Amino acid sequence: MKLSSKDKSPQHARRGVWRQRIWWVGGTLLGVLGLTLGLWQWDRAGEKRDYLAALEAAPHLISPHETPPDGSRITLVGEYLGDETLFLDNRILEGRHGVAPLTPLRTEDGRLWLVQRGFLASGAGRETPEVETPEGRVTLEGRWQVAGKAAPVFGPVREGQRLQRIELNAWESPFAYDGWLHLEVGPGRLTPWWTPSVMPPSRHVGYAVQWWGLALVVFVAMIIGGRSLRRDSLPVLSDSSSSGSKE
Repeated sequence: MKLSSKDKSPQHARRGVWRQRIWWVGGTLLGVLGLTLGLWQWDRAGEKRDYLAALEAAPHLISPHETPPDGSRITLVGEYLGDETLFLDNRILEGRHGVAPLTPLRTEDGRLWLVQRGFLASGAGRETPEVETPEGRVTLEGRWQVAGKAAPVFGPVREGQRLQRIELNAWESPFAYDGWLHLEVGPGRLTPWWTPSVMPPSRHVGYAVQWWGLALVVFVAMIIGGRSLRRDSLPVLSDSSSSGSKE
């Protein structure tokens, strides 16, 4: 609906100026947000590429006596401490609900290592899961994950034998290093559920392009809409004013 000449008064022009300011400020903020999120996703893609490259180049260590690099493959020889098994709760694999058994391993030199053994279907109940643990000397191989910054947990981390996240201090005896072995080969291995990288770099690149596309749309809409608002806010002189000025 177009405004009449009477509606396009200086007061209307002032309101139009404020609408223009709000329009430009809001559009600029949305556009900058899109650009920023796109850059963040682009950086995440680079980080994932570096991480995957580091995994490919990770060493294969046998009972290391120094902190293993994140992602390295490790071979350990020792004995499971089955009675000290705890369960990482709320794992989902192929639509099934379950847990991941976490069993300490004492190597032949007396050091303790935590082994994440895979997925164990347990249903939605809260009873303590049961898992068979091999006895005697075992040789294990898997991928090492360094303990990093853990996601926040709302509520207690430990409920009975279940853990909401891996906490090394949930066991009384200290482990050799801050991290755990994701078991890939050896006795006690269950169905794997963990992967080193959940989202591939290409998906981060796709998200970056989407955010930048959104920013472009916002800037184009901001220019077109801004011009329209500017035209609508211009005051129009009435016929009487125009004739009076001629006299």
